[in-house]
Amino acid sequence: MPLFIGRNREARRAYGFDEVALVPGTVTVNPDEVNITRRLAEGLMLEIPFLASAMDGVVDMKFAGAFGKLGGLGVLNLEGIYTRYENPYPELQRIIEAPNDSVTHQIQEVYREPIKDFLIGQRVTEMKKSGAYTAVSAIPQKAKRYGQIAQEAGADVLVVQSTVTTARHISTLYEPVNLGELCRELDIPVIIGNCVTYHSALELMETGCAALLVGVGPGASCTTRGVLGIGVPQVTATIDCAAARDNYFKRTGKYVSIITDGGMSTGGDICKAFAAGADAVMLGSTFARAREAPGKGYHWGMATPHKNLPRGTRIRVGTTGSLEEILYGPARLDDGTHNLVGALKTSMGSVGAINIEQMQLTELLIAPQIGSEGKIFQKTQRVGMGK
Repeated sequence: MPLFIGRNREARRAYGFDEVALVPGTVTVNPDEVNITRRLAEGLMLEIPFLASAMDGVVDMKFAGAFGKLGGLGVLNLEGIYTRYENPYPELQRIIEAPNDSVTHQIQEVYREPIKDFLIGQRVTEMKKSGAYTAVSAIPQKAKRYGQIAQEAGADVLVVQSTVTTARHISTLYEPVNLGELCRELDIPVIIGNCVTYHSALELMETGCAALLVGVGPGASCTTRGVLGIGVPQVTATIDCAAARDNYFKRTGKYVSIITDGGMSTGGDICKAFAAGADAVMLGSTFARAREAPGKGYHWGMATPHKNLPRGTRIRVGTTGSLEEILYGPARLDDGTHNLVGALKTSMGSVGAINIEQMQLTELLIAPQIGSEGKIFQKTQRVGMGK
């Protein structure tokens, strides 16, 4: 319900992961018997509904293959380091080792190197060798050209991604991308992002895309909310976009998957995203902690290299375990960042959800104290939920 925040000015209350809690069900289910497989698009069935963000410190060709073998979908950034340099790893090291007071400049210098078309096809070919699904990402302005190259090389899905993406874009300086035309011309599924509102999601679904990314500014390395002042907390954003999905499905019979992108740091956050209506989640920091991640415990946002207005920063998350431990355990940490698949299945069992569709119907409570209630010893000792 809108509230007045000043004379004749209304604002809607929105909620993030820290402000809500899931209500246990009247029936519980054995976690080993819940089904978390998810079909994101025609011919794209994931064993686990997890995507790894298209950030250079998170996903390279080897990581994408390893992640795919574990059941998820790793997305490679076609405008990152891997398509600018034949040997990208010295440049990665340059960013990793840069002092904090010069890292943004160092990143801008590294990304000044032009993208090379032949490397796009080469990287897709390298990813295909793993036998896993191959997903790549590009901004809308480059999506048609790079998407065609990637498709010809064997890519299975294209992610068209920018800070805020809408179906209608106004510009007198260049011709806006026709997203509907792009989706029709490509033979592979197209995922579009990012959006956070009901009406923008509904219009993007009309383009023929297979899925939408939901989230503006919640990522750990993203500074969009501070630099531009825009964004919607992820629980509200996911609920609104999921409502658009359901409306669109009832009207057309086509199901467009909702992927909550960013803002989740623990298994609990992930579970809340699904309860809010997500079909899958996209994570960056979580997987940057894996030993297999190319950033060696660091990552930086996709908008960081912008030459005039960088909207990301390099952050250190450390290396806490293998990718398999982060996804499937055994958990070696007590803070909810390991065994994420086990956390999702256990949560689903506790709320009585046999599958993701039932998880999306879970009762939510507004509970801003849920993270601190009764946790005084954890907080004073800085363990578990008190870190």
